[in-house]
Amino acid sequence: MKICIYGAGAIGGYMGAQLALAGADVSFIARGPHLAAMQANGVRLQIEGQERVAKVRCASDPRELGPQDYVFITLKAHQVPGVVDLMQPLLGPDTAVVTGVNGIPYWYFHKHGGEFAGRTLESVDPGGKQWQGLGPERAIGCVLYPAAEIVAPGVIKHVYGKKFPIGEPDGTRSDRVTRLAEIMAKADLDAPVRDNIRDEIWLKLWGNLCFNPISALTHGTLDIITSDPATRALSRQMMLEAKDIAERFGVHFRVDVERRIDGAGAVGAHKTSMLQDLEAGRAMEIDPLLTVVQEMGRMMGQPTPMIDAVLGLIKQRDRMAQAPVAGSAEPVKVAKAA
Repeated sequence: MKICIYGAGAIGGYMGAQLALAGADVSFIARGPHLAAMQANGVRLQIEGQERVAKVRCASDPRELGPQDYVFITLKAHQVPGVVDLMQPLLGPDTAVVTGVNGIPYWYFHKHGGEFAGRTLESVDPGGKQWQGLGPERAIGCVLYPAAEIVAPGVIKHVYGKKFPIGEPDGTRSDRVTRLAEIMAKADLDAPVRDNIRDEIWLKLWGNLCFNPISALTHGTLDIITSDPATRALSRQMMLEAKDIAERFGVHFRVDVERRIDGAGAVGAHKTSMLQDLEAGRAMEIDPLLTVVQEMGRMMGQPTPMIDAVLGLIKQRDRMAQAPVAGSAEPVKVAKAA
């Protein structure tokens, strides 16, 4: 089984190393010092108190790898439209594209049913670039719950979790999703096949759409955001707005708002990915986590006043972080949270 991890950072590298050690023919698309280290020394995975080394083929150019059985996309969601053309050499007639990205994926309305079936979402797939270039029929949904980090080029530390729910857009248990679940299980990756992967996508997004921007605006960690009365109340209101929208699209939430907030708080003093990106001077995943919810609300005529307000603030925060200092070509330096 040929599997390419496109964007072999922390999570993609963890997944790929485990799959390679389980016997899959794994290749990585990566870049920079991380790529060079993996090409020289393999992928060094620190997990369960030991270090495992997986030898995988690593490249920056997909043309070196050829068609794959599965391509995992583990980039930041806003980076994906820009690499669709580059991905084409990886796509054979039967290649499945596994979308391990945060937020709502490009294929969301493929085989959705109802009046919006087949519709693209401009906030996550501008101009339908992914829909046309990757094809919704290739898509398998995947939700990433584990945490991992790159501690040095080519060295990945697994922090916690191994759950990766997967599912076909139409909810069927196809041969391709069954085979994928089997090889992931062999690699000690928990990949239950869901008959409605959209429920799982929304469950993760439900927290991300509020905790991520609030943390970037306040520099608060999850324990602070969920325990402070003001930010907890704001999170709750944003989540209720999103819940109203999602349920109108047929989504079922298996936990209530308070339990979801408490679950995030139990993670402890954790910096969200958006806060980490802000501190590192990287672009934040705003559109796939917030703008898309606003867009879907407008499709249904559903108001989103709190989401709109926080979206406006975090977009301005992003612009200010990327703006050069007066008289300098350098972006504004962002102080790290204590």
